Amino acid sequence: MSVEGGQWIPVCRIDEVPVDDVRSFEVEGLPTVAVYSIEGRFYITDDCCTHEEASLAEGELDGEVIECPFHGGSFNVITGAVVSRPPRRPLCTYEVRVDGETIGLIVPES
Repeated sequence: MSVEGGQWIPVCRIDEVPVDDVRSFEVEGLPTVAVYSIEGRFYITDDCCTHEEASLAEGELDGEVIECPFHGGSFNVITGAVVSRPPRRPLCTYEVRVDGETIGLIVPES
């Protein structure tokens, strides 16, 4: 579905992401994404750590910070910014839109 600023792509249902937790999902045409539920709001980033190939959904979520399970680097899931090293590059974040019970992301127009 086309929306202002890009294309909305459904990712998962709200009930698939427990409150204050994270889950990974495959999305056709994109890298695997991590969906975070934090205090009733949803955020989506790429699931792969920018330092090593590790699933961030297997890491530990503390508030709005996700810690990579491999080397302890962490990112702010809202901004994608590196919070602690070894990662040096930020995470790709996506605009999130909820439609009914479905969480989706917006892929910007190229």
